[in-house]
Amino acid sequence: MPTIKQNSSSQFQFIALMAALMSVAALAIDALLPALDIIGLAIGTENSSDNQLLVIMIFLGLGVGPLLFGPLSDSLGRKPIVYMGFVLFIVASFICINATSLEMMILGRVLQGIGLSAPRTISIAIIRDMYSGDYMARIMSFVTVVFILIPVIAPLLGKFVLDHYNWQGIFYIQVLISILVSFWFWRQQPETLAIADRVKPSFPIFKNGFKEVLKQKKTMGYTLITGFVSGAFFVYLSSSQQIFEIQYNLKEEFPFIFAGLAISIGAAIFLNGSLVLKYGTEKLITFSLLGFFGISILYSILFFGGTNPPVSIVILFFAMLFFMLGFLFGNLRALAMEPVGHIAGMAAAITGFISTIMAVPISIYIGSFVVDSAFPLFVGFAICSFISLLILLFLKRSK
Repeated sequence: MPTIKQNSSSQFQFIALMAALMSVAALAIDALLPALDIIGLAIGTENSSDNQLLVIMIFLGLGVGPLLFGPLSDSLGRKPIVYMGFVLFIVASFICINATSLEMMILGRVLQGIGLSAPRTISIAIIRDMYSGDYMARIMSFVTVVFILIPVIAPLLGKFVLDHYNWQGIFYIQVLISILVSFWFWRQQPETLAIADRVKPSFPIFKNGFKEVLKQKKTMGYTLITGFVSGAFFVYLSSSQQIFEIQYNLKEEFPFIFAGLAISIGAAIFLNGSLVLKYGTEKLITFSLLGFFGISILYSILFFGGTNPPVSIVILFFAMLFFMLGFLFGNLRALAMEPVGHIAGMAAAITGFISTIMAVPISIYIGSFVVDSAFPLFVGFAICSFISLLILLFLKRSK
């Protein structure tokens, strides 16, 4: 791992840049939320639940893409792969702009996800090149704090574009931002993978890397937990528009509700940056999973009949759940990557692929039940968090 000294100013710029690389993916997902029903009408979707696929399928691309870009980054270096990804994303964005059917839009969204998986995955590999252990978790926390600002403003941006232009304008904004982030990355970030540490891409190397990841019990355990937690969160992302705009008839208020709930996650992530050094990553993950499970069970018991409670109650429960989530995402990834720092690019790709391939079908299945009530969403939260706790217990006992 290279020794790269950073003063406070350069570290702040580094955190902001890594967050920007991740944030284009969040923008591509969240800015589209207010426009899902409008796009659905434009491309002829038959059921409102089909519109959830416009969100979920980009995650499929985000999961598959790292299998290509991760190993390539271990061979060619980190920076060229980021540029490749942004080029693919821009091409895919124009496919979405010109889509006339659900199938074409899904193709564009999957390709968008594959393209954005490059900056998303490589940013994690760059952080792992420079940090490890709780300090890596701390940097990941601060990166995610900046990253979380995108879900706060993205739906508002999407609504603004819809009010003043059309849904295609959302994709044009994404293209412009990706170009600006690429330029910033080119100017600011040095290569973190030394030439001497690079390996030629080959199937045996990829196969050996996959075996190395699979045999690391700690890496696989936290990756599986990430898959279940992500699956639960993907359901919320894909169905939140349906819940608040259709079930509660809050079309105008939806972007502000979404922003407020994103702040709940951001607050926890901000606290995590300090608490992780005081209490350790594993304790915070245990506490958060227990809280997530308990809150989900409480809602499921209180509103077992399936009728939606007042919107303020739903928002309160979502806010509590997402506060717990804020202590999970960065910490889970940091612990999963800890034993595989020697193959950081490939490991980030493989763990990201496994967790996403788990999360996508989980979210599609649970989301299919979210039609007239938010109740199935909380039942899904409870099941996913319970299984995650069982995996965590297994990891603790097998030490």
